[in-house]
Formats: sequence, structure tokens, C-alpha cells
Amino acid sequence: MNRITGWLERIRGGSSDTDKAAAAPDDLHLAAAILLIEAARLDGTFDEAEERTTRRVLAEKFALTEEETSALVELADSRQQHVVEISTFTRAIKEGFPSERRVEVIEMLWEVVLADGELHAYEANLLRRIGGLIYVSDRENGEARQRVVERLKGRGDSAVGGSD
Repeated sequence: MNRITGWLERIRGGSSDTDKAAAAPDDLHLAAAILLIEAARLDGTFDEAEERTTRRVLAEKFALTEEETSALVELADSRQQHVVEISTFTRAIKEGFPSERRVEVIEMLWEVVLADGELHAYEANLLRRIGGLIYVSDRENGEARQRVVERLKGRGDSAVGGSD
């Protein structure tokens, strides 16, 4: 738990450009987890499907054990409740991940917001905003959404495939 708490402190406290550019993968994992939970809660709830999806995509994309995933989600959930603005986390992702990994973060976000089978206007707006902040184009964002919708259909999950 101390290691995870240190991740957030390094993200927020890294004052030099070298500190920010050299963000450890763990810092980026926490930033992504906080954004996922922010997106999940935007519709007023963080339901079981959204939590399950959040845990799954974090474990898959970042190759985390169940224990690491649980600790990360617990800390991110706790910290997200006190987040006033998301720019600290989007900046960490923009500076720490190459372009293709930033698109993966957008896909992770789409999986979480579509996990409950509904897409709220606030969720769609947040994903557009995050995409812009981490330098993922609207086209790439739309393509990421479509890939997620197709994956969810292939798994038989309910998903929103239409427009917002």
C-alpha cells in the first residue's frame, strides 16, 4: 500500500520535467485507474459491472496480479473521491505513454463507461475531453469506442453502440 501511495505523491509532487517524463509505469497505472473510476462514477454510481470491468482492464493492460489490481483499485477509488480536476492524471499519461498506449487508455475508459450498458452524455463528454488532454484524436477515440463495442458484442455483453 505504501508503494501505491508513493505513486500518487510522485505524480502530484514531481516538479521537474525529468521527474514527469520519467514517471514509473506504476505512476501511470494509478493515473489510469483514477481516470477509469472517475469515468465510472460520472453517471452517479460505480456499480458492480463497472468495478469488475475496471479491475479486468487494469489487470489485462498492465499485467497486474489480482492482489496488485485490488490494491490499485482501492487506492484509486479512495483518491478519486478527492479529485478536483483530472489534469494531473491526464498529464502523467500524456507524458508517460507513447501514442498507442494512450489509445489503449481510451479503450479502457470506453470499456468501463459501456460496462453498465448505458452511455450518458457526461461520460461521452469526459472521454472526448480526456482524449484531447492526452492527445488522442477524435478519430482515434471513435475508432477505440467502436473496437470496444465490437468486443463487447462478441462477448455477448450489453453495450451501447449508437450515438450519444
